[in-house]
Amino acid sequence: MRSVGHFIGGKEVKGTSGRTADVFEPMTGDVQAKVALASKAEVRAAVENARAAQPEWAATNPQRRARVMMKFVELVQRDYDKLAELLAREHGKTVPDAKGDIQRGLEVAEFACGIPHLMKGEYTEGAGPGIDIYSMRQALGVVAGITPFNFPAMIPMWKFAPAIACGNAFILKPSERDPGVPMMLAELMIEAGLPAGILNVVNGDKEAVDAILDDPDIKAVGFVGSTPIAQYIYERAAQTGKRCQCFGGAKNHAIIMPDADMDQAVDALIGAGYGSAGERCMAVSVAVPVGKSTADRLMEKLIPRVESLKIGTSIDPSADYGPLVTREAVEKVKGYIDIGIKEGATLAVDGRGFKMQGYENGFYLGGSLFDNVTKDMRIYKEEIFGPVLSVVRAHDYKEALALPSEHDYGNGVAIFTRDGDAARDFAAKVNVGMVGINVPIPVPIAYYTFGGWKKSGFGDLNQHGPDSVRFYTKTKTVTSRWPSGVKEGAEFSIPLMK
Repeated sequence: MRSVGHFIGGKEVKGTSGRTADVFEPMTGDVQAKVALASKAEVRAAVENARAAQPEWAATNPQRRARVMMKFVELVQRDYDKLAELLAREHGKTVPDAKGDIQRGLEVAEFACGIPHLMKGEYTEGAGPGIDIYSMRQALGVVAGITPFNFPAMIPMWKFAPAIACGNAFILKPSERDPGVPMMLAELMIEAGLPAGILNVVNGDKEAVDAILDDPDIKAVGFVGSTPIAQYIYERAAQTGKRCQCFGGAKNHAIIMPDADMDQAVDALIGAGYGSAGERCMAVSVAVPVGKSTADRLMEKLIPRVESLKIGTSIDPSADYGPLVTREAVEKVKGYIDIGIKEGATLAVDGRGFKMQGYENGFYLGGSLFDNVTKDMRIYKEEIFGPVLSVVRAHDYKEALALPSEHDYGNGVAIFTRDGDAARDFAAKVNVGMVGINVPIPVPIAYYTFGGWKKSGFGDLNQHGPDSVRFYTKTKTVTSRWPSGVKEGAEFSIPLMK
């Protein structure tokens, strides 16, 4: 059986803690690998490697750091199919979906290739008599990322690519459920010319997470996962003086106005609600049709589409989506469906009984659809993270706008309409961090920033784009005056730029 250790000092090393976890193949339910779970000492060894290597890397000029990132992009493109198949087999998402996972991460690595420009400071000549002022951006040192199972390629690259390009050394703690791709990415970074120790991967569970949070040499931590853990990491990191950005759960709404192209809206809901088995932080999990007629037309078209979803293996190119990541995930989602029924929602399509012929032990679940969901129900309030879509009927636009605006989560939202005035008003007023107008999954491209509001995000700066450079650097401002411009005598009042 395959074993997965850690990646420390430029090479894979075996775990020494004596603790391991099973890595399943979701489409069969079989254990395909054992992954080592790091101890505090193993995390510390990775940090020491990073700390020793980082000063020389930070002193390397940004253009040379960018060349390493350019080569990394080339190597990932070379190994695209290999990475995608491994990702699909460990996570459960289909190969085409896995390729999308890799591509969206790769786009951030491409953005990081512009680091010579992105790290430029500011300069003012003659700010005062003989005085010049300039600023510079400098790396923080050793930083870390704790990333989730649902995007094992994209989110690690969102974290380490800009951090490393800025001159930092990086400790990556990926999900122990699908560790293979992060390990491969680390190998490709070394092949691209990254010095040993600049990117280290420690696989593990809470023990490794706490070791990262408590280590005094780690200056910043980024996290993506559930809201309770995001809040825990944010608070604990703050207590130890670390810079921190944490992104949590979501309950993304799609508003369907009466004038919307209904076929387009249904296509969007099917893809965004059920793609990747709903295991996306940007999945649409709530549809909000405005008015009874709109809701009835939506359900008439939506029900047969959900019933006809093709669930298949991760390597079936014709499948709409594959299995969930673990058996526990399947049972959790089924539990939410049970709760919805008890709460009085109408279960229009029930996917709990789905079985995959020939793969009866796999972690499969059919698509489910609820109608007549209300905002006081748990299935509306809480993130389900599975192939379940809830329809909440709104009487008018004002009520539809209030639903996502007042929800505890504020990650993404979308509106479907032909009315530009309504779309503009919605985008301006909705209390959510990322907005789509006739776009169901409004994930910004790499040179904009990604981040939710309210309980979906903790911290002042978002992921990728300009915010990533701000997060992984500190600004130093220099005020300079040379002797020829120095006035004789001491000044006891605050200096003024006269």
